[in-house]
Amino acid sequence: MLHRISAGVIVEDAGRHLFVRHTRAGAYDFWVCPGGGVQEEESLEQAAAREVREETGLEVQVGRLVYIEDLVHPECRLVKFWFLGELIGGALDTSHPEAIREHVVHADWLTREQFADKTVFPAVMTERYWTDRAAGFPSVVRLPLRRMDFW
Repeated sequence: MLHRISAGVIVEDAGRHLFVRHTRAGAYDFWVCPGGGVQEEESLEQAAAREVREETGLEVQVGRLVYIEDLVHPECRLVKFWFLGELIGGALDTSHPEAIREHVVHADWLTREQFADKTVFPAVMTERYWTDRAAGFPSVVRLPLRRMDFW
């Protein structure tokens, strides 16, 4: 079984959140906040910023760690560190070779209402995130182990 460390960023700007759409015909179609695997000697924050750049073309300032997500799939055990982030530049672009390799077909800023009827990750974005956000993210939350539907 593969073990992987991953980092992602939840970016909010003007009441919208940054998501990328991963689509693979007959396999999956979901939206997720940008993120991915940590490489070699990267810090979690460096990996998170790189993944946003690769998947969306945008530059972000990575902020506080807010969630630790523990995921399992028959082929992989993954721990993902979710940070808050702030947009600092760039333009939406999903043409990077890594985005194409990962089946990222679109990046967009979505309101809560726009992603309410979609399959989104991290799953906390549908409910818990809003309570934690209203409370100012008082502490890092370790999310319960969850089975990954897609790998």
